[in-house]
Amino acid sequence: MTKEERLARQAARMKEEQERTHRMYAYEREAGRGALFIAGVDEVGRGPLAGPVVAGAVILPADHEILRLNDSKKLSEKRREEMNRVIRDEAVSVGIGIVGQERIDEINILQATYEAMRQALAQLDPPADFVLADAVTIPDITVKQQAIIKGDTKSASIAAASIVAKVYRDHLMQEWDEQYPMYGFASHKGYGTRAHIDAIRQYGPCPLHRRSFIKNFVND
Repeated sequence: MTKEERLARQAARMKEEQERTHRMYAYEREAGRGALFIAGVDEVGRGPLAGPVVAGAVILPADHEILRLNDSKKLSEKRREEMNRVIRDEAVSVGIGIVGQERIDEINILQATYEAMRQALAQLDPPADFVLADAVTIPDITVKQQAIIKGDTKSASIAAASIVAKVYRDHLMQEWDEQYPMYGFASHKGYGTRAHIDAIRQYGPCPLHRRSFIKNFVND
């Protein structure tokens, strides 16, 4: 491949990414007709057997688009870390909500998710005047909101929220791996892998485990 061909291919890829990114801002452009501070909200950690559910809330700048925003699950760990830094540097505001395993057991994972989302929104400064949420309508908030199915692949601000929440929770699980190395939290982040379940059966649950999630295979 010649230098000219390589540069042409790079330019084509950049144009494709710019067009994809622009499509992801469609909900923000629509909401921006009546709102100034539009927050995307998403969560990570509804399914794991251990650790908290974490929600992110992000207000992106209105004067430019951030390339390579996408659902956190579609990004490599390296790219997520890079995008997390970009988002935190360029966002108008970022909020994180954390609801731990004891509260999850107390009120159930759905209500805990809502609680984490409300926490994340409460941290935003300036506060959001419109909320785009991934797949859910968040109870007990007064601001206007819109639920978007698969919003982390369709909305730039929800994608940004999914990234900051994922990176934040992964870092927490990596830290707890040092305290509870027998469970392998750094690798599976608390999800129900065979190795994780075998470790729970061998060592019993630790304080991070959600008792309501592991009762089917652990007599506690």
